[in-house]
Amino acid sequence: METTAGRLLVSAPDLGDDNFDRTVVFMVDHDGDGALGLVLNRPGAARVVDHLPDLGIPVIEPAVFFSGGPVAPGAVLVLGRMTATGPLRNAVGVRGPVVVVDVERLVEADVDGVDGLRLFSGYSGWGPGQLDGELAAGVWQVVDAGPDDVLCADPETLWRSILRRQGGRSASLGLFPDDPSVN
Repeated sequence: METTAGRLLVSAPDLGDDNFDRTVVFMVDHDGDGALGLVLNRPGAARVVDHLPDLGIPVIEPAVFFSGGPVAPGAVLVLGRMTATGPLRNAVGVRGPVVVVDVERLVEADVDGVDGLRLFSGYSGWGPGQLDGELAAGVWQVVDAGPDDVLCADPETLWRSILRRQGGRSASLGLFPDDPSVN
C-alpha cells in the first residue's frame, strides 16, 4: 500500500457513484487502518457566516460549507492555509501550506498560524484496503496537489482543470461532456 495522504484523488468521469461523480478528493490520511479525504469541488448552499459568524479567521471564497463526502454529514471538518510566519496552534500540517484545523478550538478562537479556512460537512472514508482496491481498479487517478487546488476559488472547474493539466489520456478525460448523450 502506498499512501495517498496529502495528494488528490481525481475520479473517473463515468464512475457511476453520485457521491463521487467528477470529484476531486484531498486525502488527509491513508494508512493500513483506512483512509479519510474531503471532496474539494462540491460547494453547498449554506453560508458559513450564517452558522458560525465569529470565527476570527476569514473563510476562503466561496464562503459556504462544502460537502466533504457521504460519511457523517453532520460532522464539520476544517482545512486551512498556514500563514508564512508563526507557529501552528490547534492545527496540523498535512502538505505544503494545507493544515487541518481543530473545529472546536476554531470556534473558541484558539487557533494560531492559519490565515484562511474552508469548512466541510461530512467526509469521504474508506475502510482498511478499500481505497487500495479502488485505486487498483482504476476508479481514481492519484495526482499531486497544485498550490491552489485544495482551497481554490473556482471549485466547479477543478475536476476538469486538474485532468487537463495531466496531459495525455487524462487531459482528454477532462473534455468528457457532462451529458455523454449529447456528444
